[in-house]
Amino acid sequence: MPARPGSKLLPSLGILLVTGGFILLGWFAYLWFNPKPAPYHYQLVTEGSVDQFDSLGLADWPDLTLRQYAVRVAEVDTPVALAHVAARGNTPPVLLSWEGRTSEPMIALDSKLAELTALVTAIARYAPKDALILSWWDTSRQIRLLADRDTLFNAHLGEPLIIPPQWRERSDAIRQYEDKFWGAPAPAEERQKFQRFTDALVADAATGAAILRELAGPREAYLVVHVTDLYKLGIMRPDRLDMGYKSFPMSGNMHGLIGHLKGWMRDNNYETYALQSLSDREVRAFFLRDSKSSNTLLAQTLPFTNTQPLDLEALQVVYQQGGYWLYRIPPVAAAATAAAPTPPAE
Repeated sequence: MPARPGSKLLPSLGILLVTGGFILLGWFAYLWFNPKPAPYHYQLVTEGSVDQFDSLGLADWPDLTLRQYAVRVAEVDTPVALAHVAARGNTPPVLLSWEGRTSEPMIALDSKLAELTALVTAIARYAPKDALILSWWDTSRQIRLLADRDTLFNAHLGEPLIIPPQWRERSDAIRQYEDKFWGAPAPAEERQKFQRFTDALVADAATGAAILRELAGPREAYLVVHVTDLYKLGIMRPDRLDMGYKSFPMSGNMHGLIGHLKGWMRDNNYETYALQSLSDREVRAFFLRDSKSSNTLLAQTLPFTNTQPLDLEALQVVYQQGGYWLYRIPPVAAAATAAAPTPPAE
């Protein structure tokens, strides 16, 4: 019996469709297990001893190896940031300074290295050698490297992930890239402790200080905060810290700057602000929207227009320079005494 027209075509078409289906599935599997890479990379610019980076003011740490990186994005001709990184021997690198070249923060926040070295000198002066230092994980790594003090956090935790909205779909690739560049991923226990640390910063002052003491145990302990911690904590805990920020040019007329700043604050329904000096030409303001945000431990330790850090009872101010504040965490007995109600007079 002669074959009908198309009888051989149908099986062949079926085979092609099945084969095409497998190819399509394979392509989706490739995309699933091989996502787009991080949209930026660290390009080494120069490497050397402290003497080759004399402008950084690190002469007191001659054993460090320093590297400067340009942070590059494929679609942009110029670096989007410059970073200085330090290491001692074969230890993982530590970020010491970051100079962003974009209008939005990315990966890290700008700060002044001179203020950090001054803080480290103050810690060496005021904190005993066996004291434990509690601070944001990135500051902790800097203090451990430069001050030779024990810190609660030692690993690169990468929290929060500071990226522009258009990069969020690549957040997993960015985390992997950051972990690889800065060293092995942090232990789960350290990540849990860091979450507890942020619990302390968003609690009221007395509760937050008690959590810090819980984390430190019986040791002599100190807290270091920086004004940029507001931004990072605001990303992680927006339900407890309603925060905004904006950079303003420094024109030399401070009264005009303050007037402009207050006007922007009123127009955007914020109730208080604190300032960070970025350079002689620029200042960054951090704003809080409500009393719930202002009453957090972190806000109370920083100089907002409605806070008095020098009068804070839950912690004791030891040192302040630029954006950094150093506090002593009272021992358990002292904290309990401060929290206890005053007995009635007989």
